[in-house]
Amino acid sequence: MTSPRLEIRLDRLHHNATTLIGILSERGISTSGVTKATLGSPEIARELVRAGASSLAESRIDNIERLRSAGLTCDIHMIRSPMLSQVDRVVAHANVSFVSEIGIADGLSAAAVRQQQQHAIVLMVELGDLREGILPADLHRAVGHVLALPFIDLRGLGVNLACQNGIAPDSSKMQELSGLANSIELAHGIHLELISGGNSANLDWALSSEPVGRINQLRLGESILLGREPLHGKQLVGLHTDAFTLVAEVIESGIKPTQPWGQVARGAFGETPPCEDRGPTSRVIVALGRQDTDSAGLIEHNGYEILGSSSDHLIIDARDSRIAVGSEIRFQLNYSALLRAMTSPYVQQDYRTA
Repeated sequence: MTSPRLEIRLDRLHHNATTLIGILSERGISTSGVTKATLGSPEIARELVRAGASSLAESRIDNIERLRSAGLTCDIHMIRSPMLSQVDRVVAHANVSFVSEIGIADGLSAAAVRQQQQHAIVLMVELGDLREGILPADLHRAVGHVLALPFIDLRGLGVNLACQNGIAPDSSKMQELSGLANSIELAHGIHLELISGGNSANLDWALSSEPVGRINQLRLGESILLGREPLHGKQLVGLHTDAFTLVAEVIESGIKPTQPWGQVARGAFGETPPCEDRGPTSRVIVALGRQDTDSAGLIEHNGYEILGSSSDHLIIDARDSRIAVGSEIRFQLNYSALLRAMTSPYVQQDYRTA
């Protein structure tokens, strides 16, 4: 079978999605299934919808168009602020845009007018992680501006935490967002339908006994795909962490020293060689490189050590194991490695149900 390849267990993804969606539903929180790490995979998107996701969430208009072309008719949210150069495509194919710039809202309104089609906006609020969002002091002015835009519906408020600087989406942050929602409604005489509290990093808070306040949506990707929460990398109870397996083929195998020899300079990607000399060891090259995945995010369960990678090669210390050329090695992945593997044109995708 062709390699490198991702073996994708749709049944395990469905289980993860159903479990999390059910638990959050009991707390009054809906789930938007994030497909951005999967290059907008229609197969995975369908499992999320079947599991009960209220919408899909994407960051690239190309992926949204791919989902529409595959026949997905559910609500799709554009969760990265659209580019002005793409507002017409966004209005044509997405139902909701998450926006943090007034100029982008203006562009979406102009596109909606051209298409004579209503488009919804969620205003993103900056609560400390310093990635995207309107500062709370500027929020009322932004709301007033958006409410006056033709063919634009202000659907709600959202926040993103734990991405840029690791600021946790804890109870105090969620209370702050709830308070802002209440303040906006009172000041402007409106009802905000959607208060989107964040991503998979919110699960520590959402699965606790803390009150949810106004938060009624989370955008879940990593927790469904990998069965882990991002804040600490812990497995979520009852979820599968092996829905994705990256398989690659051995192209060289033999006994080599652990120390290079000759004049030392930087490697192709700036690394310097290791200092420890462990003597001769079984050294394996796998046909997998940085064009395929993030080697730092690979997890190998046979006790082998990943020594490094270049564009096309992954170097492994197999200890005392002798591995035949042509055999395959299997890896689990963290979120970074999964994203890179799913979006690499060199990695085949093998969807399975068992």
